[in-house]
Amino acid sequence: MIRNATPADAPAIAAIYNDAVCNTTAIWNEVEVDTANRVDWMQARQAAGLPVLVLEEAGEVIGYASYGPFRAFDGFRGTVEHSIYIRTDLRGGGRGRALLEGLIEHARADGYHVMVGAIEAGNAGSMALHSKLGFTHVGTMPQVGQKFGRWLDLALLQLVLDRRPQP
Repeated sequence: MIRNATPADAPAIAAIYNDAVCNTTAIWNEVEVDTANRVDWMQARQAAGLPVLVLEEAGEVIGYASYGPFRAFDGFRGTVEHSIYIRTDLRGGGRGRALLEGLIEHARADGYHVMVGAIEAGNAGSMALHSKLGFTHVGTMPQVGQKFGRWLDLALLQLVLDRRPQP
C-alpha cells in the first residue's frame, strides 16, 4: 500500500535513509539522521505542498519517496527532482517502481512538466528502473561527488510529464 507519510513513519524512514547513508552511494551524505530530523523534513515538504509517500507492507514501512524543487530559481518551477528509497532486504522486487509510478502520477496531478532523477551513474538497478518508466538519460557529470574514498559520477535522467507546448 502506498500512502502519504505521517510523523509516525519517521523512525522507519530514518532507518532506511541511514542505511543508504552508511552502505550505498544512493545518498551522497555521510551523516546519519534521527527521527526528529525526518519529522522536520517531512513536515517541511508537506507544508510546501510536496508529497512524501511511504510504501507499507504488512503494517511496516519498507520504502519512501518524495520530490522537491529541482533548482531554487523561478524558471525551474515546472521541474521537480525525486528520491526513492527501499529497505535493503526488499530491493529489486518492483517496490521502487510502484513508488516511482506514484510520484509520477502525483507530479502530473500537480501540474509539473518535468521530473528529474539524479542518480549515481554506477547504480545499474536505478538506471534500469528509470529507463523502463520512460526517463531519458540526458547527461553524466563525471566526478562531481565523493563517498567511500572514491569519485562519483552523477547521471541525470528526465521524464517529460506532459506535452504542453508552452508553460
